[in-house]
Amino acid sequence: MERLFKKIHTEEIQDNVFKLIGKDWMLVTSGTPDSYNMMTASWGSAGVLWRKPIAITFVRPQRHTFGFLEKQPFFTLSFFPEAQKELLNLCGTTSGRDLNKMNIEGLNAVETPSGSVAFEEARLVLECRKIYFDDIKPEFFQTFDIEKIYPAKDYHRFYIGEIIQAWEKK
Repeated sequence: MERLFKKIHTEEIQDNVFKLIGKDWMLVTSGTPDSYNMMTASWGSAGVLWRKPIAITFVRPQRHTFGFLEKQPFFTLSFFPEAQKELLNLCGTTSGRDLNKMNIEGLNAVETPSGSVAFEEARLVLECRKIYFDDIKPEFFQTFDIEKIYPAKDYHRFYIGEIIQAWEKK
């Protein structure tokens, strides 16, 4: 990681979190260098909770990445330059059950000091240690059009991760 990325404090991140997550998208990756999966996400959050810098990601249970997140204590969020949007689209529309995403051309995995997986091509990487998770519960929705997002009632599980390391591309 150190040859490609510069370690930074979360307070040094200059990007707008709404643009990073909602417009630029991110790869949510979990697993080990020998066995991992990733998916593209445009939902999430970042901030401070319990006096810790955190990121929150949402994953539906039918996603292949879900099983990796369930087993591993860490996950990474990788943000890419605009030129990588097509690769992010592939990772978001194709299941790891149908395509070995570890072999996607143009995505080169790198191991973090904690044993997680990030990508050489990323411009920003957040490594997170899971500190809480829960399932979205439909009985707590306060809006009436939520069924448009969940017509199959396949509610997301969300994972709150303490950001233990952040890196910017050198």
